[in-house]
Amino acid sequence: MILAIDGMQPEIGHEVLWVIRDCLSGEILLAKTLLSSRNEDLVALLLEVANTLDVPIDGVVSDGQQSIRKAVRVALPSIAHGLCHYHYLKEAIKPIYEADRHAKKELKKKVRGLRDIERSVTNEDKDLVTIIEDYCSAVRSSITNDGHPSLEASGLKLQENLTLIEQSLERMEKKVLYHHL
Repeated sequence: MILAIDGMQPEIGHEVLWVIRDCLSGEILLAKTLLSSRNEDLVALLLEVANTLDVPIDGVVSDGQQSIRKAVRVALPSIAHGLCHYHYLKEAIKPIYEADRHAKKELKKKVRGLRDIERSVTNEDKDLVTIIEDYCSAVRSSITNDGHPSLEASGLKLQENLTLIEQSLERMEKKVLYHHL
């Protein structure tokens, strides 16, 4: 059996719901609320589960919180303890996520002034106004779409979307120039 342990705290200062489940079957083995996350309290939870199982525990998976690490070392000293994939990857991706977030911030600076563009064309041809408003809307939509952080690089996605919008504008410009010749 491989155990997963995690605590969920709805609000700071409230009890933490601790859940221990079997990773292989998904079955919840224990769910208890505790006022603290002290490793002594977590040792008691782990021992309660370990003492009721009829099968050996091969490992423990958690988010790597220090109190959990200490509790596993005390309660199950000979059992392997690892980070869950989600938390491990989340930690590994942090530098890339921060670089991407910074890149997105810089890209957003370059596309400011959409309102000024929309206001500047109010006296133009109705079809041209509609086209410009649509392009402004596409840019606005791109800069507010954050996707799913750490799973999608929103800065790269913004760069891709802005490049597609730019290419579309270039094609539009060629069509307008061609029709005027």
